[in-house]
Amino acid sequence: MANIKDKDLQYIIGNLLRWGVWTSLAIAFIGGVIYLSSHGLETVHHPKFVEQDHHMPGILQEVFQGISAGKGTAFMMLGVMLLFATPIMRVIFSLIGFILEKDRLYVVITLIVLMIIFVSVHGGLG
Repeated sequence: MANIKDKDLQYIIGNLLRWGVWTSLAIAFIGGVIYLSSHGLETVHHPKFVEQDHHMPGILQEVFQGISAGKGTAFMMLGVMLLFATPIMRVIFSLIGFILEKDRLYVVITLIVLMIIFVSVHGGLG
């Protein structure tokens, strides 16, 4: 692992971003096709957005149950979740690279970024 060069890590990170976006797009597209095949002829109403207090484990369970039931909305949600996870994985891979390079300043900065992401995903400070 110590033999990984900066160029190799940048190649891995670039592919991670590229494949993460394409994979999330494909999954969301499949979900859209499934959804439209069963709801395509319905009249569109303008529902009001109601914020729900969900926690990540509950959302993941709901998504995977929906996928096993063949619900298009669950596929679309998984695609969006993968799209959000892609840049987070990029930050994690960057952290690994900075640790391997023994660049303490960037390790600390990257850890702060990950902490900010973690706090914001888990409801913020309020």
